[in-house]
Amino acid sequence: MGSLSLHRVRGYVKVYTKGLIELDNTIIEATSCDHTSSAERKSHHSDKTKRSLMHRLNRIEGQVRGVKGLIERDTYCDDVLIQIASIQSALNGLGKQLLEHHLKSCVVGRIEEGDHEVLDELLITVNKLIK
Repeated sequence: MGSLSLHRVRGYVKVYTKGLIELDNTIIEATSCDHTSSAERKSHHSDKTKRSLMHRLNRIEGQVRGVKGLIERDTYCDDVLIQIASIQSALNGLGKQLLEHHLKSCVVGRIEEGDHEVLDELLITVNKLIK
């Protein structure tokens, strides 16, 4: 793990050496976000996170191709709609995973730096997600 915690943010977050963060009793690998300018913002996902996100996206891509095939074969509408609902659920899961990563890395890092504007950005993003 790392040594003792270096920082606490409102009592919920501990940042360890070697890029580990504890958030609500869960140890995660910290990644960084470059937020120097809004036009060039980037996230730096760990290899594990990136693999997980890409795996989900590949599965979703396959589901979309499957729906295209169902429509080409004139499959009954209810069956197609059920598959579309499955795709929407998979996209929601992807969004939740990415949001969790964003909260545990980018948002925490910016709050630690004293940048509380990130909370306003987060609220805008969450409002778009729950539309």
